[in-house]
Parts: sequence; C-alpha cells; structure tokens
Amino acid sequence: MSLERLTPEEVKELLESEEEYVYVDVRSRDEFAAGHVPGSKNVPIMEPGPLGMSPNPDFLTVMEANFEKHVKIITGCLRGGRSMRAAQVLIASGYTEVRDMRGGFDGEMGAGGVVGFDGWSRRGLPVSTEPAEGATYEELKSKA
Repeated sequence: MSLERLTPEEVKELLESEEEYVYVDVRSRDEFAAGHVPGSKNVPIMEPGPLGMSPNPDFLTVMEANFEKHVKIITGCLRGGRSMRAAQVLIASGYTEVRDMRGGFDGEMGAGGVVGFDGWSRRGLPVSTEPAEGATYEELKSKA
C-alpha cells in the first residue's frame, strides 16, 4: 500500500467532511501543547530523553488500543518526517486507511534550511492550544 500525502488544505477539508477522519499528531507532548490542528489526538512516535529524541516504544500499543485498523487516520508532525514514519509503521501493522499531511504543522525544510513547503500553521489554518476531550497522550495511553 502506498502512502497518500495530502496538503494541509486537503486535510482540513477531510476533517470537516461527513467522513470520519482522525488526525493523529505524532509530535511530542510539549509540541502538541504549544499548538495543534483542532480536534487532533496526540500519540508521539518519538519522545525526548536524556540523549535527545528516541522512539516511543508504546506508539503502536497506544494506537491499537484507541483506533481500530479500519479507522481513517491522517498523521501529522512538525515538518513531515516523523508523521511519514508513523504512517509507515501503521500501514505495516495492518492499518488500511492511513494518509499523511505533507509539510506538517510548520513546513518542510528546503535548501539552505528554509521552509520549502508551508505546513498547517504557516498557511493560516486554525490552531488550538486546548486539547479535545480524550485527545492527550496521557488519556490515550491510559486505555492501552
């Protein structure tokens, strides 16, 4: 199964449609708390540790405890790298309706370290700092 990558506007349209899509923000808890796509759920694929970022060993367990394999999921992160990895992990684990948001929350980095493709927030799309009920990593992890 190949991974479909969507623009932030396409993601917004899907999230507002009659279809039920879940936006899973795979950034760290602190990044999520600083601002996220409204209504998103936070399940970090990487977590900060004493030596920098390292893989979250509970990522797949938490996802499987909260989302059935047929749920329509859109992954997103800060720039697009972590969310692509998360989407690949989910697809390899049997999830059948996974898409990824290109550019992430901020934007993809291009040559010279400048943003080459604007993400969600740089496009002026709605941003929330208040998580929806049941959307924080702690709440989702408690079901695992």
